[in-house]
Amino acid sequence: MLKLLAAMMALVLPTAAIAQTPEPAPIEVMVLGTYHMGNPGNDLHNARIDPVTTPGKQVQLEAVAEGLSRFRPTAVAVERIARDQSTLLDHRYPDFTPADLLTNADERVQIGYRLAHRLGLERVYGIDEQDREGQPSYFPFEAVQAWAEANGDGGRLGAMHGEIASMLADLEQRQATETVGQLLTRINRPERVQWDQGFYARLMAFGAADDQPGAILNARWYARNAQIFARLLQVARPGDRIVVIYGSGHNYWLRQMVETTPGFRLVQPGDYLPEG
Repeated sequence: MLKLLAAMMALVLPTAAIAQTPEPAPIEVMVLGTYHMGNPGNDLHNARIDPVTTPGKQVQLEAVAEGLSRFRPTAVAVERIARDQSTLLDHRYPDFTPADLLTNADERVQIGYRLAHRLGLERVYGIDEQDREGQPSYFPFEAVQAWAEANGDGGRLGAMHGEIASMLADLEQRQATETVGQLLTRINRPERVQWDQGFYARLMAFGAADDQPGAILNARWYARNAQIFARLLQVARPGDRIVVIYGSGHNYWLRQMVETTPGFRLVQPGDYLPEG
């Protein structure tokens, strides 16, 4: 009887020990979609952005940094390709000084570097992945445009262009009446994120049979965002609170990947951005 009890205990104890093992602390990620403050003109559609290096805009950006600081980030990740892919640390951040805020309008500097410097963070990562030589484009819009024109569907695609133009015109106008924080809040609302993704999804209607340029564009856009998120996975540590600062077009997929990855928790930036 004693031997039987000993055998039973040997079977039960390992299971109990496993059950008592604490789970790793969740990794909290805030995906902050932005407009391109430096206005590089690299997107399919580009807005005219007022200078953010002026005294008034700098006060607004300080309020954004103060709000995001309440999240208590442990790391920041920005839309840049890291020179050292083994560490993914942003090679430009160590040279940053607050004086750069008065000359460099780039949102990576104005929001990302400002926030990291304010909190004394050393972990600023460049997690971007762009087209590499010999690989297909991650946003082959020209093929969609060519298909639409060849198949009498240019009017429908043109109407979609018009929707984007109207949205950007609205952003341009709101700069005069809303703060940077309010503009960012608007861009990051769930309904806006859904609308942005809906635009990409509607491009899948441009194609037929074996010629599917809209579907290919969506597949490659997903692939780019997956590459970005994979890099985030590789630098995240248990218990981290990471602010990811990216062009707002990436909002949907990066948020979806955070929400569906075990051990990760999505944080809404609207809970921390200033109201005014």
